[in-house]
Amino acid sequence: MAHEFAEMARRLIHKAADSSFYHPETKRLLDRAQALPAQERRALAEAFADRYRSGIEVEPVRSKLLTLTALVGHGLDGLPLAEERTAQLDRLSRSHSVWGGDRHEALCQAEVAAGRTLSAAVVATLRRTALIADHDGDLVAFAAQFTEPVLNVGEEWAEQAMEGEHWRKLLAHAATAKSAKPSAAWEKGTRALVDGLGAGAVHDAVLGWLALVGRPRTFELRRKTYEPDVNASFDPYNANALRGLVWLLPLLPPHADTARALGVLVETSLRKAAGLGPRNPKVANAAVNSLARLDGEAALAELARLGTRVTYKGTLKLIDAALEARAAALGLSREEIEELAVPAYGLTQVGKAEFRLGEATALLEVRGNKAVPAWSNAAGKQVKAAPAAVRRDHAEQLKELKGLVKGIDKSLSAQAERLDRQFLARRTWAYGQWRARYLDHPLVGTLARRLIWTVDGTAACFADGELRTLTGAPVTGGATVELWHPVATVPAEVIAWREWLERHTVTQPFKQAHREVYLLTDAERRTRTYSNRFAAHILRQHQFNSLAAVRGWHNKLRLCVDDSAPPATRALPQWGLRAEYWIEGEGQEYGSDTTDAGTYLRLRTDQVRFYPIDAPQNRASTYGGGYAMRPEAGRRRVDPLPLKRIPALVLSEVLRDVDLFVGVASVGNDPTWSDGGPQGRFRDYWTSYGFGDLNQSAETRRALLERLVPRLAIADRCTVEGRFLHVRGELHTYKIHLGSGNILMTPNDQYLCIVPGGSTAPDTGYLPFEGDRTLAVILSKAMLLAKDTEITDPTILSQLRR
Repeated sequence: MAHEFAEMARRLIHKAADSSFYHPETKRLLDRAQALPAQERRALAEAFADRYRSGIEVEPVRSKLLTLTALVGHGLDGLPLAEERTAQLDRLSRSHSVWGGDRHEALCQAEVAAGRTLSAAVVATLRRTALIADHDGDLVAFAAQFTEPVLNVGEEWAEQAMEGEHWRKLLAHAATAKSAKPSAAWEKGTRALVDGLGAGAVHDAVLGWLALVGRPRTFELRRKTYEPDVNASFDPYNANALRGLVWLLPLLPPHADTARALGVLVETSLRKAAGLGPRNPKVANAAVNSLARLDGEAALAELARLGTRVTYKGTLKLIDAALEARAAALGLSREEIEELAVPAYGLTQVGKAEFRLGEATALLEVRGNKAVPAWSNAAGKQVKAAPAAVRRDHAEQLKELKGLVKGIDKSLSAQAERLDRQFLARRTWAYGQWRARYLDHPLVGTLARRLIWTVDGTAACFADGELRTLTGAPVTGGATVELWHPVATVPAEVIAWREWLERHTVTQPFKQAHREVYLLTDAERRTRTYSNRFAAHILRQHQFNSLAAVRGWHNKLRLCVDDSAPPATRALPQWGLRAEYWIEGEGQEYGSDTTDAGTYLRLRTDQVRFYPIDAPQNRASTYGGGYAMRPEAGRRRVDPLPLKRIPALVLSEVLRDVDLFVGVASVGNDPTWSDGGPQGRFRDYWTSYGFGDLNQSAETRRALLERLVPRLAIADRCTVEGRFLHVRGELHTYKIHLGSGNILMTPNDQYLCIVPGGSTAPDTGYLPFEGDRTLAVILSKAMLLAKDTEITDPTILSQLRR
């Protein structure tokens, strides 16, 4: 009997060490052991404990012995290794979740059986594990026994919410929100709880908690190898409660802050975490659904703003559906809904508003893409910030004003992006409608008055209180208005408009008069159906994917797996076309060429093509290889369209997008890649891109710098020559490439690595457009290098003194 007993213990240790506790053989042995009489189970548990104490075994066998002691001794008093279990649970409390096959819940059960309370952090780990291992009914049932704390600790918003005991029932009810949408019964229960607490108090509390969502955890979790960034993700248990809190907001009386809070939560929930992607799309989707249920302009405006910002397909689909539903209900088009949805944010004139807070005055003015408050005290004297009396006596009004400023800044960015996409929308407006929605709108007017429009075919821009032509003649009326584009304009007129903007110091919200125009080249006439203009580039995949989404393209991240994917595509329904940019994953080595999750770090680019919008999709292996069209049954292959048949505006705008992708995402403009990246594979590409011929956007940059440099404070030290801005310092002369911003210095064109910082751009005076980050980098480097004897950065100095 003793021999059989020892053999059972040996085999259990061996099988548990080699596999999970759910392995059939391990489970069979464990079932036999747990069926033994209590005295024999205790002896077996003691044998496991002795083996643990002997120090013979190493991890992970020691952890398995600790768990075996708890599993075999389940229900017995005075189990051995109590202190060791406590230490193990403390370690587990710093894990996001644990593998179900290790049966760590047995340690928790042993603690509970011994009359000890599990820490809140251990309960949180247990709950998160149960959500992942929902197939394990025993684990799920055991985790469900813990009703305290009502939420998981570790997130600031949850810990603050649990500070008030009177909120407990509401939080517990919110945590039951596990479906896509609330049921009638759930809403009935919510209303009863809100009635008891007071709708105003609930509103203030919930918005206060939502404002804390996404902040750093109150204590960090240990991230395992190949595990996503668990410290940046939402706690999945608390995420259910978040969804419930979001669901209840439409049941409360309307409030201006509600829509803004939901919009912020959407963006916070979709912010990406390493190895995970969006933090929690379910919470984002719940917030969108709640916005769709809110009445009023504020909710509609927030949906319209999110429609220009969100790129995650599932959430964007919900936003689109909500906006389409509003449009259908009002008998308007989607575009009209987006125009009507833009709020004034308290502005009473175009770009201006005045607010009285006690005896002080805040003059809010839109300058460029920012709202700037200017304060005056009771005596009318201008002061730098809100007076102390305002902060003391009008804190709530000041908070609302700060909220308006943030809202204006976000909306200006979203509206500029929306307007920039109008070139391909084929939109026209009746003159009166256009003035109300654009030129004279308190917010959008600050953008529209810096753009060129055509009124009945005559180009005009706003200056000196009027819409004016190139010659200065006022335009006071008309029938039809369109957004002007240089592709349909003779070069002389484009240059004339650039000079007009400069004379009137108009800074456009994006490139319009200076917009790059991409006309069909001889090479593209020869290839007929595709453009190789942006082929053979190496792009950072995640940066490309994000930028493509912002510009209205659809793309699928490439994984280093046996799969296929369509090219990056942009649907152009107004033109009946689909543009394709052919790309493939670059490299085959996990780690150096991929993330831990197997996503390619880089892409290699190929052709740009156009097809009818309803043509079958091309696909290619994610490993690389040619694209091919494999239509479904009953459909035929469709040939690509000849480029000469693509309207000039469409061709130019699509190629401009692709040029932007390359210009921003290419490894060639990364100053730290002078070694050519992994194994030096991309050294030739980096050199050719970083110092080679200029693309269209860089040519535009050169033309601008030729006019701008003479006005700079360092003009006597700078010249624009060919592909470079030459800067004469005291130590060296430098050449800054106008495409990449990379630098060569004398003697012998040595490479100088300067990594751009996140500080604001230098004061260069007037610029004719916003949004060219590379231009800002070039000017920043020029001003730094012109005074190279004043440089203190040790990384730069070590290169200058070589």
